[in-house]
Amino acid sequence: MISAIYDRRSIRKFTDKPIAKQDITDIIQSGIKAPSSKNRQPWKYIVVQGNAKEEMLKVFRRGIEREENSSALLPQSRQHIAAAKYTVDIMAEAPTIVFVVNSLGKSILEELTPEERVYEICNIQSVSASIQNMLLAATEKGIGSLWICDIYFAYAELCQWLGDDGQLIAAIAFGYPNEFPKERPRKRIEDVVEWRE
Repeated sequence: MISAIYDRRSIRKFTDKPIAKQDITDIIQSGIKAPSSKNRQPWKYIVVQGNAKEEMLKVFRRGIEREENSSALLPQSRQHIAAAKYTVDIMAEAPTIVFVVNSLGKSILEELTPEERVYEICNIQSVSASIQNMLLAATEKGIGSLWICDIYFAYAELCQWLGDDGQLIAAIAFGYPNEFPKERPRKRIEDVVEWRE
């Protein structure tokens, strides 16, 4: 697993080779094995392929257009809209998209008590661990992946299209890589670790 951690890359170019259903199942099963706060296992996965993927991409583009032109959920992030459009193009190349939902989550627009906020944070940590497990399992199988947070530029549209209860957290594009990027720079361990004895 250490080698998968070091070899994992964010892939933005995919071949058109489909991924076997068993491989997707194995990857998601790895996500299910993640630890979760109080063992709540708040994750749900929605696998999108084929015609459904084409429909989803139209919905995503429509959401970005709304974000660009009218009532923006992220008005101070307009400088990232071009990157979100590029993300949709990347998703179009990937044969499989998995949306990850916090099944116990509340709307991102909902007011929360401090206790509800703590639960939300703990559940999102759990879902994030699940996502990381899936990225590493895909790497181990030679399948590329891209963890996508640009969904928030079309959040309302995608939530409506998915039609699912819970809180949409992220999407992951999976496919066989058509690029092999170099490792991106990371902060030095000395800059991020504080030892106390």
